[in-house]
Amino acid sequence: MNRRFFMPFRPRMTSLHSILAVVYLLATIGCASRLEFPPMGEPLPVSVKLEIPASIKNLRAEYTDGCGHLMQVPLGTRLEEALVEGAYRTFKSVSYEGGGSKDAVPEAVVRVDLVNWSFKLQQDNVYDRVPANIQLNAIARVFDLNGKVLRESEIKTTRLERLRIEPTQKNCDYIIDPFIQDTSVDFAAKVSMDVREAFGGRAQAAVPAAASAPLATPQPAAGLPTSKPQPPAATASATSSLRFKAMVLDENGNLVLEGGERVRVRVDIVNVGMTAIQQAIVSLSGSQALITHFPSAVLPVPALQPGETKSIEFVATLPPSIQPQKAELHVTVEEPAARTAAPAQTLAVVMQATGIKTDDVDQIPVATTEFRQPNTYLISIGVGSYRDQQLLPRKFASLDAEMVSNYFQALGGVPAANVRLLQDWKALRPDIDEALLDWLPPHMTKDAVVIVYFAGQAMVTHTGDVLLVPYEGSPTATSRLYPLKDLEAALARLKAKQTILLFDGMVSRLHSDPKIKNLPPRWDSAGSSIIRIVSSDSLSKGLEDDKHRHGLMTYYLLRALRGESDSNRDGSVTLAEVAAYVSQKVTWAAKTQFGSDQRPLITPPLKQADPSSGLVLSKLAAIRGE
Repeated sequence: MNRRFFMPFRPRMTSLHSILAVVYLLATIGCASRLEFPPMGEPLPVSVKLEIPASIKNLRAEYTDGCGHLMQVPLGTRLEEALVEGAYRTFKSVSYEGGGSKDAVPEAVVRVDLVNWSFKLQQDNVYDRVPANIQLNAIARVFDLNGKVLRESEIKTTRLERLRIEPTQKNCDYIIDPFIQDTSVDFAAKVSMDVREAFGGRAQAAVPAAASAPLATPQPAAGLPTSKPQPPAATASATSSLRFKAMVLDENGNLVLEGGERVRVRVDIVNVGMTAIQQAIVSLSGSQALITHFPSAVLPVPALQPGETKSIEFVATLPPSIQPQKAELHVTVEEPAARTAAPAQTLAVVMQATGIKTDDVDQIPVATTEFRQPNTYLISIGVGSYRDQQLLPRKFASLDAEMVSNYFQALGGVPAANVRLLQDWKALRPDIDEALLDWLPPHMTKDAVVIVYFAGQAMVTHTGDVLLVPYEGSPTATSRLYPLKDLEAALARLKAKQTILLFDGMVSRLHSDPKIKNLPPRWDSAGSSIIRIVSSDSLSKGLEDDKHRHGLMTYYLLRALRGESDSNRDGSVTLAEVAAYVSQKVTWAAKTQFGSDQRPLITPPLKQADPSSGLVLSKLAAIRGE
């Protein structure tokens, strides 16, 4: 990217001066085309594939210039250029979409996903200076060739500058290119220096060419999920001011961890010293059969004043089927900066199959090859736990997403390759973007049917806009929420034959202000052809059925797919039959079994003559074995 340069006009400039000026200008432009990175050391002897999703490539920053014109900057192009340059400065060979080293075989994959971003250019009373602010929050992941995550880190870049107006005749636009370029380089440099750590390399530290670069155990950024326990860097020290007590809390209180149960590891931490502790962390490790179900194995501890106590909780939902066994959990509380830690504690637990009688809906029928729907695609999302521990968990959301995925494959004839399952910490906003913007579009045909299932939470603004809550979502940071209108816009661009959105969960008000008129949730948008089946037509806590261990709407959705909704007994379960069955059963069960009012919303209303009403979702032959 070239910066803009302006040479003042001088009437009496000699020819020699003119030649020197031209030479200087050309030399300067040539230098400007090379991105200026900080020292990063010698490239590591590793070949990688760099994946940059469309959510980054297509990014555009909009602003209004000094003359009131709407302008756009291809921010995504600049970021892509910087990420590629940073990768080349980090690894011996790099391949990426549209270029790179063609002959080298990648040894790992580096992927950068944008979580959220903002760009503001605020015009004020200073004529030739305007404050500009840009923020980029992303997640950088390193995978091996089998798809295993080797490292996952949060990347943040914030830049604030005052931009000058270009000294042109109209004085309209601002000199914005250097600002965008510097931001892109800063972002890419942070990504490169972070992923270098996954291969044992350090910034500004050369790696000998003859030496191999073994993959290091990934170290997650604070607050980011990891499926593997991280060994503590500090050792127990007599000088540590940290003391803690850890305990395991299971859902039914029988101290036996059963399949399908929600498990909490509570850690009460106290500062017994005389000074404040600012950057302590809690680490959880132990038996792999248990630890892998916790979305995060490392959590930060809020600042602790002398004598103050804070409680931290690790939360996991066990799968319905688990192997009976004894397991251990190791809890460590430490101060990495001071390299001190409290004595570790070990918790012994027993895991066994659930003692709760299972419903037949949990018995997934055997898939049949007689009914296939190769043009149907499913994105099944279940978020039951959240990075923000202030959010109420959804006990069965993650398992419901998995069950819906299994049902559509077994009964709906949907090939496994046509299904994306996103659960808990694997349901970040970038993960949803990747499924919608990168995975789905290449598969679309005129006969394509797209189904999106979301179990979890949604929040509603005072204007009625619905915001879905991914794993990193928080009511205090709305940029981390996923607007329904963004999801529906992505679905509309697919131009599929039919699109269906299924939502089961809690719907709450984002911010309540009695002085502002609050509109009800707006699940429907004008001109949209998406069929929506929503668990409640208003704000609702989204009933969960502890007896059957499912969200109430999902329980009856599964029963509908099993054939109970086949009202005309023709062996095919249609969309209209499912919608009618779910609406009737959820309304009835909410009132008779829970003493509550929960009425599902079907929008737009399905009419018998609508082609979408007859869309077949499952075949009973798959259940009966006919």
